[in-house]
Amino acid sequence: MSHSHDHNHDHHSANDPHDHSSDIQPALQTLLWQQIEFEKILTLNERPRDAGARIVEKTWPQRLDPSPMLSSDADEQLLMTVPFAGSVKLHSLLVRSSDSGAAPKTLKLFANRDGLDFDAAGALAPTQVLTLARTGDVQEVPVKRALFGGVYSLTLFFEDNYGEEVTGIYYLGFKGDFTRLSREPVEVLYEKAANPRDHAPIVGIGDMAASGARRGM
Repeated sequence: MSHSHDHNHDHHSANDPHDHSSDIQPALQTLLWQQIEFEKILTLNERPRDAGARIVEKTWPQRLDPSPMLSSDADEQLLMTVPFAGSVKLHSLLVRSSDSGAAPKTLKLFANRDGLDFDAAGALAPTQVLTLARTGDVQEVPVKRALFGGVYSLTLFFEDNYGEEVTGIYYLGFKGDFTRLSREPVEVLYEKAANPRDHAPIVGIGDMAASGARRGM
């Protein structure tokens, strides 16, 4: 396990001068970062603790930083759930790993499926399956937008890698459109049938109406 971590770190340093991620620099209005609820990110089989949230917390200028780094622990699989603070129309993922066997390969995405464990993620049909490249550059991986409208949480199942015992990821970002959901309670107003007991009578009005009705007014 330690060999995989050291290998990824060294390779990153060698590749810094050749990074091409500036070619896909996201427009600020489509980079989903402020809209992520970082404190609620849950990653299973991660090492070290909270590393999954830390790589998502990286800003675009920090995308090449060698740490923090997310590694898998017991095996090569990782399962991460990322909640958003509203409704997202997802366009693409931004992923940076390494040009090594520790680079993630098969990524299964589940929209709005909170609470998945590895067994469920392996058994259920994903919203979409992606194949990630073995590269140390930031890669932008588009999704089928029609499948990812109205997303409030995204679960990412990194199912395998390119041959190492553990998987390593340095940066993970998201691009899309965002609509904030109101957290304020909604007060519903409606009219109901009038009940005379709900209103204090005005002296004289009742008598005048009754008298008018009797006279055919």
